[in-house]
Amino acid sequence: MAISVDSPTVSLDLSKKAGYTFTILSDPDATVIRRYHLLHVGGGPDGQDIARPAEFLIDRGKIVRWANFAEDVRVRVRADEMLAAASQVR
Repeated sequence: MAISVDSPTVSLDLSKKAGYTFTILSDPDATVIRRYHLLHVGGGPDGQDIARPAEFLIDRGKIVRWANFAEDVRVRVRADEMLAAASQVR
């Protein structure tokens, strides 16, 4: 699942274009994004506030077992890195 400051329509369009099969939740006021200190003020291409890139592995007990944070929206963890981290969490 992903959380974005984009509207539901923008997120749905992105999801369709990119072929994503996961849910993208809309947080246009950045309420949740702020709660987790993931707001990148002015980080968008037009100076708008955006969510800072972050990935989390959360277990069934809702415990964060692994986290990755980036300062640049173009930097994302690779799928093989995420899978390797997930294989370590048991």
